[in-house]
Amino acid sequence: MNDLSDILRPEAVLAGLPVATKKALFVQLATVAAGIVTVDARDAADRLAAREKLGSTGFGGGVAIPHAKMPGLDQVTGVFARLVQPIGFQAVDDLPVDLVFMLLSPVEPGADHLKALARVSRRLRDAAFLEKLRGAASRDALYALFTDDGVRGAA
Repeated sequence: MNDLSDILRPEAVLAGLPVATKKALFVQLATVAAGIVTVDARDAADRLAAREKLGSTGFGGGVAIPHAKMPGLDQVTGVFARLVQPIGFQAVDDLPVDLVFMLLSPVEPGADHLKALARVSRRLRDAAFLEKLRGAASRDALYALFTDDGVRGAA
């Protein structure tokens, strides 16, 4: 299933986010998430940073999937950002990151968090897909790439 519309809304896609650090990135992503679901932006940013201290979520190729579990959520929620300038992320390949897909998941045990991570990871390991994300002209085009319609005809 390539369609990620169950975890990513159009308003949760940012094209050209200007941030210089991971901390600033986490604050921006958490703020967007707080406008979509009922989470405290500061708490979400802190949880993302705490998870990042366990090990970088930058998995190579300029991509990162920061994630955290949040109390009060009843479903996995994503925010995608294409950064204006890549930032250091201590990724496995030491390359800076310019494509970020943040996931916030319910605290309750369950497979939804891992399934969402796996789905997003599969999409973001596809070099042709990454090229389309980097070349998309707008947030609408970016969002379309994450939906079935986008896989068939966007970018």
